[in-house]
Amino acid sequence: MTETTQTHGIPTILSKAPDFTATSTLGPIKLSDYKGKWVVLFSHPADFTPVCTTELAAFARRSEDFKKRDAQLIGLSIDSIYSHLEWVNQMEKMFDVKVDYPLIADLDMKVAQLYGMVHAGASETATVRAVFFIDPEQMIRAMIYYPLTNGRSVDEIMRVLDALQMNAKHAVATPEGWKPGDKVIVPPPKTYADAKKREADTSLEVTHWWFSKKTV
Repeated sequence: MTETTQTHGIPTILSKAPDFTATSTLGPIKLSDYKGKWVVLFSHPADFTPVCTTELAAFARRSEDFKKRDAQLIGLSIDSIYSHLEWVNQMEKMFDVKVDYPLIADLDMKVAQLYGMVHAGASETATVRAVFFIDPEQMIRAMIYYPLTNGRSVDEIMRVLDALQMNAKHAVATPEGWKPGDKVIVPPPKTYADAKKREADTSLEVTHWWFSKKTV
């Protein structure tokens, strides 16, 4: 895997995730402290907003599912720690969920700027709905950006995490709409001899030498 460099204030896929130390609802945290496990870092525009509230409550309900995948959830917005604490308190009362993952209070916008979470065309004072998938080596493996107006699907974020973990463990690709249990795509051969072998490989579902699937 080749490491790339960050450009224009927005990290790139396969670049090193920018490290940071921040204040959170669970106390001070540092990204590098999570090295060795997956991290799903996500930003939300503002506390006490309806769409963000539905998202954070949904993440809280699925917290154990992320833990089973050895993945740490980390939320962020540019509100204060006191705002975060009261919002978490209200969510627990309103929706009967426990927000057991840290929410970063990024008032100085240092983390948001490191990750390109503030888009001037959307807002000068709020982060867009960004999601960063960071692998155990602290490399960014995927990024998703959403506008302020549209809530994210935790099911889709979980699906992407599952696919990335499948890619990393088995060196395969995943087709459109892939879910755990579905067949995966085997990388195509790179020589003529291997292409001919692929056509005769009965251990795979071979549609053509360059398009093959298997069950993992």
